[in-house]
Amino acid sequence: MPDQIILDGMQIMAHVGVPDEERARPQKLEVSVVLELDLSRAALTDQLTMSVDYVEAQRRTIEVAQQRPRFLIETVAEDIAQRLLRDFKPKRVEVEVKKFVLENTRSVAVRISRRHARPEKRN
Repeated sequence: MPDQIILDGMQIMAHVGVPDEERARPQKLEVSVVLELDLSRAALTDQLTMSVDYVEAQRRTIEVAQQRPRFLIETVAEDIAQRLLRDFKPKRVEVEVKKFVLENTRSVAVRISRRHARPEKRN
């Protein structure tokens, strides 16, 4: 299993939903993030600069989720994934976004996994 930093179950209030009424008020989302990266240097040196500051990763996740209203939690997840890929350069990021809107259902969730695009090789 690759090294991972996991932020599990962040509670974030955000405007999301297809009907205007649902988007009008912020609703609770539960967001979990997995950052896959090599943590061996951080472990050996005990230096935060060799890892990802998870306080900062949490702050940026919340910032992205709250920056604008969206129709879909799929879009929330994608925007968070792209920001974390850009800012922290993990090998892979997984984002799960849950919302709590359906009767008789604990939650509805979307989980995505994204990697950095590999640069094209030149001949």
